[in-house]
Amino acid sequence: MKRLVLLSSVFALLVMLVTTSALAKGASEARITGPGLDGEITLMGEGQMGGVQLAHIAEDAGFFPSVFMTTPNPMLSERPQGELGARYTITYVMPGPSGVDELRQDLYPYARPSPLTRMQPGQRYFGTEETVGGWYVASTTLKDDLVAIGLPRTSPVGGGTSNVPWAIVGVATTIAACLAIAGVAARRARSRPGPAIV
Repeated sequence: MKRLVLLSSVFALLVMLVTTSALAKGASEARITGPGLDGEITLMGEGQMGGVQLAHIAEDAGFFPSVFMTTPNPMLSERPQGELGARYTITYVMPGPSGVDELRQDLYPYARPSPLTRMQPGQRYFGTEETVGGWYVASTTLKDDLVAIGLPRTSPVGGGTSNVPWAIVGVATTIAACLAIAGVAARRARSRPGPAIV
């Protein structure tokens, strides 16, 4: 019985080492798309020209806890409060034992009060593994790294998710509708004939 437990432990350790080794290599490349860009930005992976940039962005964007279960787990299931700003998508190309997989993560570098990222849970990689997913609160370093590779310094106008809170949009729409109704009522009142004078 003890031998069986020992063999199981050794096997689990070997699987963890293989997975960690594959993880250490990271993505072979990544593509970033979004508003204010002339096409997409392509970043090469580890060991290639510009690979250091991708490694920094992946770390700052919370790629590792978004993909693999970590302890402690910094991922949030609910979107944090605040404004999102423009949305960008980074697609990581992940070579693995079962072929090449692509994992997508949304980046909100202009979000307030802090940059945010979100990865959809359940994206498949390495054959049977699935991403943890969720929201990740990043530091301002993420925005700095993204600006350094070509993103605008400020959120592009009309790009991605609006910076205007939806509550304000709703109030403004309601006020505009009320003013329009009041205007129609006033015009009708003026067009009615007055009382006859005898």
